[in-house]
Amino acid sequence: MRNKLFFSLILFIASVQITTAITLNDFPFDQTQKDSVRMAEIDRFWERLNQSVIEGDFEAYKKCFHKDAVIVFASGEYKTSVPIAVALKGWEQGFKDVKEGKTKVNVEFRFSQRMGDETTAYETGMFIYTSTDNASKATNKFIIPFDMLLVKRNNQWYGMMEVQKPLATQEEWDALG
Repeated sequence: MRNKLFFSLILFIASVQITTAITLNDFPFDQTQKDSVRMAEIDRFWERLNQSVIEGDFEAYKKCFHKDAVIVFASGEYKTSVPIAVALKGWEQGFKDVKEGKTKVNVEFRFSQRMGDETTAYETGMFIYTSTDNASKATNKFIIPFDMLLVKRNNQWYGMMEVQKPLATQEEWDALG
């Protein structure tokens, strides 16, 4: 009987201490709500990025990246990393071609991992990039696995580092569906 009373007392004291230690910020719904707000904001980032590519809006695309962002090309013969400014110079003509109607492009993103907090995010997935000439003849289709590190500054999300990995297959793309 004494052991039962002692065990009950210990259990009671422990539950009181645990209960008083928990605050409203500790409840899972609070973190879920924060994650939901963050995910909605980051989804808007991806929509802006996507729309800028499809419309050939070079300036809008450029604004999706932090001025000190880095792009890592981890596939092909010339693996390298470059500042975003260098990569943008190489991509600018492609944006102009889309803007002028010489090329039509489409990009779609799928994610395998999305994590972060209020001011940082790390996203892993793939994007599929297709382009057609003005006669609607397919010219390119690439399925590119990527990692993206984002930062939030002045209530705006920016790509800080993008890593483009070796090309994926259609089956790998479909598996993320």
